[in-house]
Amino acid sequence: MTTLKYLRACFRWRDVADAARTTIRMDEGTKEPSSAWKRRILLAEHSPIRQMIFKWKWHDLKYWISVHFVRHKFGIEHFVSTQRTDRTGVNRDEAPQDAPVDHECFANAQAMIFISRRRLCHQASSETTEAWKMVLEEVKKIEPELYSVCVPECVYRGFCPEFKTCGYVNTEAFRKARAAYVGEPKSAQ
Repeated sequence: MTTLKYLRACFRWRDVADAARTTIRMDEGTKEPSSAWKRRILLAEHSPIRQMIFKWKWHDLKYWISVHFVRHKFGIEHFVSTQRTDRTGVNRDEAPQDAPVDHECFANAQAMIFISRRRLCHQASSETTEAWKMVLEEVKKIEPELYSVCVPECVYRGFCPEFKTCGYVNTEAFRKARAAYVGEPKSAQ
């Protein structure tokens, strides 16, 4: 059974804010950025968010699920336990696709937003989505603003770009998710 061994944030919001201030020719600030500012810069996906580095490690992740994550290569680095015969003593040609591996990553916030767009999609493998949600649940505890912008592609874009849609875009749940993402006020009941 897959477990998330840890997730750590390896950055300071003050550094992100100061990088943003540098881009508009302002001196460094002193205060912690507000939650509203954090969410705005994350929604805008401006370059300073790439200073936001997170590290995590899945234990006993199925190899084929690990392969789904390794497909992501911009703003993320992967360290996956080997299946080499000379290291494990097990013939790798006989290893099943669901053989467990440890998969450690570090990624910036931009990469995490992008991965969410793909791995939270209803067309994604449910097992891969479950593994990604483990990461996001930990992110939610320490960086709720980042969590709030980690959404499926259809919510991000406002429409489904897939060749064959799952139909989620035609649901009330989609409309609510989209409204929450873009910050639209909730309709009066």
